[in-house]
Amino acid sequence: MVTYVRVLPAGAKKGRRPATVIRLDHEGRRKTRQRVTTEAGVEAALWLPRGTVLIDGDRVAAENGRVAVIAAADEALSEVRCDDPVQLARAAFHLGNRHAAIMLSPGRIRYPADRVLDDMLRGLGLAPMAVVGPFEPEGGAYVAVFDAAIGGVGAPWMP
Repeated sequence: MVTYVRVLPAGAKKGRRPATVIRLDHEGRRKTRQRVTTEAGVEAALWLPRGTVLIDGDRVAAENGRVAVIAAADEALSEVRCDDPVQLARAAFHLGNRHAAIMLSPGRIRYPADRVLDDMLRGLGLAPMAVVGPFEPEGGAYVAVFDAAIGGVGAPWMP
């Protein structure tokens, strides 16, 4: 079994896509120690530094030099769309106040499917709908501080 032990730097993403693809949902991309199955059905393992969060397109390398690409898997999500930026900001505030991970795009917010959160947003006058797709939530304001502390970011965070 191949064990992938490090994430390649962002510049290493250029070039040909590796033949090995590991498709993981958001939660799976946050686990640093786990068994996985490649899209070809081959068992592999991730043994990455603690605190690593993989994103769609990241490349991971094994000690033997093999490289695999991480792909975001589709998952059940809820989505609200709104042309009013204040109402959308209000929805983001209330979702954040409940510590929900959110994915922001112009005019919409996606979050893991949750009936209670859907009801809350309906109470704010929005119409959540069920969607399926990859989930890449916001990393948070302090992600650069944490990454700099572990050597993952080239420049320090500045207020």
